[in-house]
Amino acid sequence: MTIPTFSSVARAGAHVPPLPLAQVAELRRSWQLIAPIADETAQLFYARLFELDPSLRTLFHAEPAVQRRKLMDALTFVVTRADRPNDLQPMLAALGERHVDYGVRAEHYATVGEALLWTLDQGLGVLDSTEARDAWVSMYAFVVTAMVTR
Repeated sequence: MTIPTFSSVARAGAHVPPLPLAQVAELRRSWQLIAPIADETAQLFYARLFELDPSLRTLFHAEPAVQRRKLMDALTFVVTRADRPNDLQPMLAALGERHVDYGVRAEHYATVGEALLWTLDQGLGVLDSTEARDAWVSMYAFVVTAMVTR
């Protein structure tokens, strides 16, 4: 599994093509499995993230439950608008700006992507096909590109 890195996404420029409708459908199909267990999903994600890079704990100042809810709200926003990239870009660009203020560095995006895909695959088993995995990788590449493009 290839996780988009900051440098590979940055080279792609400010434009990432919209996700194909089949990938949007895959995202939404798998999201239906995730949404009912949102808090558990977020707990798995953060446990994996901090296992991969314990230093990232210092970037989070919100209460864990609040941070988990923010993560899942952001993912819900992205999945529900995956077929409308022009609706997503402004929110993701603003989110990227806030993340710079929080101390997020370019190399953190690969670690977050790895933790997210591990959570969906190993932790929850929702990446049960190549199509599902490709949809989430493409979605993450879109998110990172929108967040880091200034």
